[in-house]
Amino acid sequence: MDGTDSDWHFADMNTVFPEGRAAIPAWSLYGESRAFPDVLHIERLTDRAAGLDWRIAPHRHLHLHQFFLIQSGAVQVTMDAQDVALTPPALLNVPPGVVHDFSMEAGTQGWVLTVPVQTLPDLLGPALSRDTALGWPGILPVVDGYMRLFKQIEEEHRQSRPAREILLGALATELVCLVLRDLGQIRADTSGLDPRFAQFQALLALHLRDRWTLTDYARTIGLSPRHLSRICQAASGQSASGVIEAAAMREACRLLVYTRAPIAQIGYALGFDDPSYFSRTFRRVMGHSPANYRAGYDRG
Repeated sequence: MDGTDSDWHFADMNTVFPEGRAAIPAWSLYGESRAFPDVLHIERLTDRAAGLDWRIAPHRHLHLHQFFLIQSGAVQVTMDAQDVALTPPALLNVPPGVVHDFSMEAGTQGWVLTVPVQTLPDLLGPALSRDTALGWPGILPVVDGYMRLFKQIEEEHRQSRPAREILLGALATELVCLVLRDLGQIRADTSGLDPRFAQFQALLALHLRDRWTLTDYARTIGLSPRHLSRICQAASGQSASGVIEAAAMREACRLLVYTRAPIAQIGYALGFDDPSYFSRTFRRVMGHSPANYRAGYDRG
């Protein structure tokens, strides 16, 4: 990243730093590394959190969208370094890539529903989720429709009946549509977005930390860097290099808060060959030096 051609997007943090220390864990389900086994997954909070002393450490899911329905108890959740105390009953929307952790009161009741993005690409895919409230963490009061759907999904999930996957997909679609409406759309009309911008966003999530240049992204999409930049400007108000830089700074924020990696090492991991240039870029975009940004969270 040389800064010659000067929205956040979530990038792949399941990478190991050069000396072997892992970054923020990226799980399939929390604590599990095997491939996702089903069209979706639902479980009671007690089934997973009770065995972890009601504390779930910071982690994220790269291609999974989660919905937590908290029926009762007390929950303190941190999402991308923002602390929130949930007042049950509440529904929590956690998009892919968002770093989150939980502290729960013993006996807290509720569910967590995990939906792979590929199960509902028209709702949870990067193009639409980026431009609606589904793409951002959010909290909603629980209405009867949510409770009904979580119970139906749980019941169907434990069965092996004909058309199980289709019905689970239909129930999840209804739930996600209701959440989308209740959270409110950030943009009312996404039909005018160029699909090549969504392709760029998806490539960015995969290759931000592979030191891809603007030319690499443009070539993969089949465009010139100038043409890709025009598409980005129309879709986001930023040049292609600006979108890349913003994504790198968002990733830097997460690494500064959630890991102890040296600042220079974070810069190298995000494609900056010069630690001083990384620090100057971070200060320009974020308004603080990387050291001061980290210190602010260390102080609480």
